[in-house]
Formats: sequence, structure tokens, C-alpha cells
Amino acid sequence: MKKLTHIDEKGRPKMVDVGSKPLTERMAVARGSVCMKKETFKLIKSGRVSKGDVLNVAKLAGIMTAKRTSEIIPLCHPLNITSVDIDFKLDEKKSRIDIESRVKIIGQTGVEMEALTAVSAAALTIYDMCKAVDKGMVISDIMLIEKRGGKSGIFKRK
Repeated sequence: MKKLTHIDEKGRPKMVDVGSKPLTERMAVARGSVCMKKETFKLIKSGRVSKGDVLNVAKLAGIMTAKRTSEIIPLCHPLNITSVDIDFKLDEKKSRIDIESRVKIIGQTGVEMEALTAVSAAALTIYDMCKAVDKGMVISDIMLIEKRGGKSGIFKRK
């Protein structure tokens, strides 16, 4: 079993020292979903949610949160992110919005947490903007899909 890098020899949390690592291009993709009532889905799709354009606000929330991940997750490094992109796929049959984030950096540590945080914030924003009409929405399946760069190389979910 691999050793946890965020725990010292006494079992206490620590921030990993990445100072001696080389700068490399790194990328991570994460996904998640928000399931809702058909009526809620139709409101979002038609742009008739009273709080505004749900998907554009959720996209901005995801981008902003990716850039501030180190302020939310205690042992994450502050990063100089070069790119954040968030896309939505609307599945009308399932009344579901699938969210995908793609985060890039040239740096000394990966951006998996930034990609996951971006999806989470986008999903929470969709919930927040629509909770007045659908408190039963379900946020689910937030996961890392792919990561590239660094010593550990490539990860791709099958």
C-alpha cells in the first residue's frame, strides 16, 4: 500500500513540500450530476428560473471555486491555474444535468482537487438557484475522470 503524503511520521497532517519538483504541464477532468424533477429541468433549459441564468452562474461559480480551492481544502497548495473550463450536458430523458470541469496548470502539483471542487461548486449553485422549486434535487457521482502530468503519470477512469 502506498504511503499517505499528507501525514507525517507521527500521524499528523502536513502540507507536502513540492518545492523541488519540476514544473510540468498538468491537467485534470472531473464530472458530476444533478438530478431533478422534470419541471425543474424544463425551467433551467428554458431560462425561466427566477434567480437568473442557472448554467452561466453555475459555470462562473465553478471557475471561481477552482481558483480558490486552497482556501477550502486545508492541505491544497495555492496554484497559478492556466485554464478552467466547465461544460454541461442536459439529459432531458433523465431530468439530469451532467457537469464536467477541465483544469490545467504548468506547475509542481496536480489539479485534481481544483477540478473536483469546480464540479462541486457548479452543482451546488444549480441546487441553490433552483431549491425554491425543487428541494429534492440530488447531487451525485462527483469523481475524477482523468489526470495527466507529474510523476504518477496518467490516470483515466475506465
